[in-house]
Amino acid sequence: MRFDYGYDEEQRLGKPYDLKLLRRILPYIRPHRLRLVLSVLLVVTITLLELSVPYITKEIIDRQIVPKARIHTDAKAPGKQRFWVDMHDSRAAAVVARNPQWFDRKGNQASIRLEDLDRLPAADLAALRHADLSGLTRISLLFLAVVLLIFICTFVQNLIMEIAGNRIMHDLRMTLYRHIQAMPLGFFTRHPVARLVTRVTNDISNMHELFTNVISMVFKDLFLLVGIAVVLVAMDVRLALLSFLVLPLVGLTAFVFSSQVRDVFRELRNKVAEINTRFSETIGGIKVIQTFRRTPDNAAAFARLNHANYLAGMRQINIFAVFMPVIEMLGVTAIAIVIYVGGSHVIGQTMSIGVLAAFLAYMRMFFRPIRDLAEKYNILQNAMASAERIFLLLDRPSAATLQSGGKTPAGPLETIRFENVSLAYTPNEPVLKSINLTIAAGQTVAIVGATGSGKTSLVNLLVRFYDPTGGRLRFNDVDCRHIAPETLRKRIALVMQDPFLFTGTLRSNLFFAAPGISAARQDEILDASRCRQLVRRFPDGLDTPITEGGASLSSGERQLISVARAFSADPEVIILDEATSYVDSETEMHLQAAIGNLMQGRTCVVVAHRLTTARSADQIVVLNGGCLVERGDHTTLMAQKGYYYRLYQLQG
Repeated sequence: MRFDYGYDEEQRLGKPYDLKLLRRILPYIRPHRLRLVLSVLLVVTITLLELSVPYITKEIIDRQIVPKARIHTDAKAPGKQRFWVDMHDSRAAAVVARNPQWFDRKGNQASIRLEDLDRLPAADLAALRHADLSGLTRISLLFLAVVLLIFICTFVQNLIMEIAGNRIMHDLRMTLYRHIQAMPLGFFTRHPVARLVTRVTNDISNMHELFTNVISMVFKDLFLLVGIAVVLVAMDVRLALLSFLVLPLVGLTAFVFSSQVRDVFRELRNKVAEINTRFSETIGGIKVIQTFRRTPDNAAAFARLNHANYLAGMRQINIFAVFMPVIEMLGVTAIAIVIYVGGSHVIGQTMSIGVLAAFLAYMRMFFRPIRDLAEKYNILQNAMASAERIFLLLDRPSAATLQSGGKTPAGPLETIRFENVSLAYTPNEPVLKSINLTIAAGQTVAIVGATGSGKTSLVNLLVRFYDPTGGRLRFNDVDCRHIAPETLRKRIALVMQDPFLFTGTLRSNLFFAAPGISAARQDEILDASRCRQLVRRFPDGLDTPITEGGASLSSGERQLISVARAFSADPEVIILDEATSYVDSETEMHLQAAIGNLMQGRTCVVVAHRLTTARSADQIVVLNGGCLVERGDHTTLMAQKGYYYRLYQLQG
């Protein structure tokens, strides 16, 4: 027996980034590559625009607010500075003429000490610097235009990435859904529903974060880092190199942070999956839990699991609580270096105030992408772990890929032959052993035996939910392994002991196997399956809503719907898993009549839990412990007074 229930998929990634996984994601990205390329181009544009903002600030300060080209050291008074005026400017010349006591004239130029500028009347000061004010207006408008362009490009880039990301996730989710739907039955016995739901929902959502946030933002952050470094070096090499002294500490901090947070994220994902599984089991088994008064114990078990998830979440928060302040502290340290060294250069008049202001702005910008990259690293880790689990599931062979050929039995099914067939769900634990049996077309064969004798396993082989682990099962002399499951199931209908109904309408459940059949054919099926009275009982008739599992219907009504469903498939072979076991006598009469209509002209295999059902069968197959111990009609087997006879006496 297996008890892992698919938890082997929670394997640990050996590397923080798995290039094989990234390569496997590429086919889903390829149809949207133009959008992604456009998004990257927009990211480059946004980065260049953002890089221009501090530089525009520098130009505003150095050209208009404190115009470096027009401020020079006073030769007569070292340490003092003078503001130079071009006398070709008529408005400036008029100011000099009105205030000659403050200006020194030399040809076509005049100068005034900086501290004397405040002595000029406000109107004269404005006239003296009207060119600076005009330039300030132009650059301010340019600044606003850049900010507006950043907004527009960011909006378009986010929109493109959201569209591309959602479409990629749509394709991936549909691929995963189709694959799960095509998996062999044994797969679902080993994997909890909640875990599969997590794959299709949470894991796909994690991948969505990868495409909408990580890809574009990583490009942006990397471009921004490189761009800032280039601009800083271009403005002042020595000051740039001094400010970069903290980068080794930043790299070491990021490395330690990433290695720790990766493990915490994996633990969090495991805990979420376990919570989903526990919750799903609670809902599925709520009747049992409440009947046996286990709600307090079940709540306590869930509380322990939830607390473990809380502790893992707190470990993640603690790591972030250390990392972010450390990065912030290193950023402030770099800014302090810039203020001290750059301020000294400004005082020594070897650097302009605009360059220092731009340096400070760039340094603040420099540490923002470092923090962003650390956060995107976590998203990438989360997405890679989800991608690993998704592709582990996609790598499992589906029922269709398990076949070794694509043959179709020629003509109608004349014979079904078991040739020394064995079946084991787990190695060395056979549930069927060396079964030899031939079912001819038109025969009714009853399969009887005690609980656990292998009756349901025999049915699983006929519908090809499983393949024999030993021997051969042939349909018209064609090995079942060479027949596509869908091809085989077109010819076989299964009426189960506890039929499953889907959320929808009565119509969609009655004609589930053939949703497009004509109204005349629908009427024929309703009459033959004895469902006409059931349909009339509801005001909305065939359009009556059905809840999940058909909880609003009785077991007998669900069985009648199951028989109608088999009729709509128009099969050659009918398999009945004791369809009248859980119904009252009146409903059983309707069911027997409906099943009688269904069996006419068809090969029929009946799993009989009540031996009275088997009496009229052409052939009775008796199983015990996975072995075929007797076969024959009722009269013959009773005369032999063997195992069948004893079973019949016990039920009589």
